[in-house]
Amino acid sequence: MSLNRREMLRLGAAGAGGLLLSSAALSNPLPVSSFARPPAPLDPLAPVNAVPRVPTGLNPALFARAKAALDSHGRYIRHRDVIGIVDFSSGSGVPRFHLVDLMSGQVESHAVAHGRGSDPGHSGYLDHFSNQPGSAASSNGTYITADTYQGKYGTSMKVCGLDWSNNNAESRAIVIHNAWYAEPEMIAQHGKLGRSEGCFAFSRASQWRVMSRLNNGRMIYADKLSA
Repeated sequence: MSLNRREMLRLGAAGAGGLLLSSAALSNPLPVSSFARPPAPLDPLAPVNAVPRVPTGLNPALFARAKAALDSHGRYIRHRDVIGIVDFSSGSGVPRFHLVDLMSGQVESHAVAHGRGSDPGHSGYLDHFSNQPGSAASSNGTYITADTYQGKYGTSMKVCGLDWSNNNAESRAIVIHNAWYAEPEMIAQHGKLGRSEGCFAFSRASQWRVMSRLNNGRMIYADKLSA
């Protein structure tokens, strides 16, 4: 059977389309875990740099670092209305985990424990950070929140580290959870909280508040300013 030029062009175009379709099908990415998720699409309603001044109660230098981290990792952080800033320059006996509303500038603060590896003498103050597995230390840097799960301390929330200083957070099982040693009674009795294995450990009431405000891939920035 002979084909005229028009029919040959039509069949050639159809064949090329089939090759393109096959190539696209083969290039589809494989499913990824909750921690290895691809960059989230940006929320068009998410405020960026919505608060020009430093909110009351925050260290200006630490707030500046947190805002820089928010801009630097913006492609991974979908919701930017509320962020968490942890000031490990302060002792565990004072509220140092700050929920910052970038729309209104309001700050809500909670006490949080640090890792025992960061405070071997249990002074109540974080001495150093570590990202090493088995260190039982807190890590500094930028985190995003991930899924909740049922663990040793009940409902807990996973976090993922985005910086070289905390990128082992998943393998180290660094999470947000509540703990008996992070309840207000510990501060009343000892002037400080107990120590975690590197997790963000809160009282039960604070944990639920933090998880409800920072869920769905919101950012936490943790650091300590030099004296």
